[in-house]
Amino acid sequence: MHRKGRNNAVAAATDEVGCPWAIGAMEGGHKSILPELGTFADFENLVSQARSHQLEIALDIAFQCAPDHPYVAEHPEWFRKRPDGTVQYAENPPKKYQDIYPFDFECADWPALWTELKSIFEFWIDRGVRTFRVDNPHTKPFPFWEWCLGDLKRQHPDLIFLAEAFTRPKVMYRLAKLGFTQSYTYFAWRQSARDLTEYCTELTQTAVAEYFQPNFWPNTPDILTAELQTGGRPAFVRRLILAATLSSSYGVYGPPFEHLWSVAREPDSEEYLDSEKFEIQHHDWQRPDSLQTLIAMVNRIRREHPALQTNGGLRFHPVDNERLLCFSKSSVAGDQRVLIVVNLDNEITQAGFVNLPLQEWGLDATRPFAVHDRLTDARYEWRGPRNYVELHPHPWPAHILEVRPGMG
Repeated sequence: MHRKGRNNAVAAATDEVGCPWAIGAMEGGHKSILPELGTFADFENLVSQARSHQLEIALDIAFQCAPDHPYVAEHPEWFRKRPDGTVQYAENPPKKYQDIYPFDFECADWPALWTELKSIFEFWIDRGVRTFRVDNPHTKPFPFWEWCLGDLKRQHPDLIFLAEAFTRPKVMYRLAKLGFTQSYTYFAWRQSARDLTEYCTELTQTAVAEYFQPNFWPNTPDILTAELQTGGRPAFVRRLILAATLSSSYGVYGPPFEHLWSVAREPDSEEYLDSEKFEIQHHDWQRPDSLQTLIAMVNRIRREHPALQTNGGLRFHPVDNERLLCFSKSSVAGDQRVLIVVNLDNEITQAGFVNLPLQEWGLDATRPFAVHDRLTDARYEWRGPRNYVELHPHPWPAHILEVRPGMG
């Protein structure tokens, strides 16, 4: 459910729509479906059809309410109040959400509130949902998540909870320790070779890796980075490949990503001008510049290479050009290795020599060996630990190279 609100951009062509993060309306709340969207029978059919295609339905959970949510009238004691008795709207600095009422997790009736919020998860679990993306969990008390997620996972060990928390690292790590299966990260803002190397090394080669499972997103409904605003198609292709190969889990906010949306609401803003949070969009699924084919190809490469589905096997390798990033991933068994080289420049062809640990990989440095680019199907003969790479920004700013002992 979402609160309805006037949408000036498309008002002439559509009815009123609103922000899906302002949950609820007169028709119902967190356990309801807006009648215009269908019925519970339709939802159950959606879940069934998705499973027939080996897909799962993930549900966004936002613990907050629109002013006309039934909870507001039925349980006014559950909401934060100002000294004058009016309901205090939500804030997540620097943002303010005047159309959202936040729950007061420490109100006098907190046991009933906590139980009701946990029951929202249970309601949708009973209808076949096993994956939940939780909105702004860092603005809710840690004890609530420890109790809620712990109890739910004891009953349903297969549940997945994704923490949408762009906040201080210690807070993000604490949420992971409290039970969140996966977490959003700072990947969107790590763009140089040095920044990516340091950040990914922290996530995969330190104690953080024991409890924090990163999920890399190049964009979200709230994040359109300057790199995507100005970098054109090469930036979108590069960020997709980096997200899909650096992390075992990744996602994109599409269709805006696959359709290369790059216009911000205003200068120095990371918000989309035409945001689907507030507008109904009609997409041309056949547009020739779409990244759909590339996304499908990258996902197929990930399925065929278990090394890309892990984080522990990530290693970065020296390259004599700071505009090139070189790293590899190996499978848990060590019998598969994928080498990725990425051009971080949106406009200029970049070239350099990469240095590889051939002895560690079981390759004879005195004999040639082959690498197979799974993006272009090109094959190259390399020899020794130091080999030349040249990458253009367009159409392929990256190599995803399959390397196997004995291929030469």
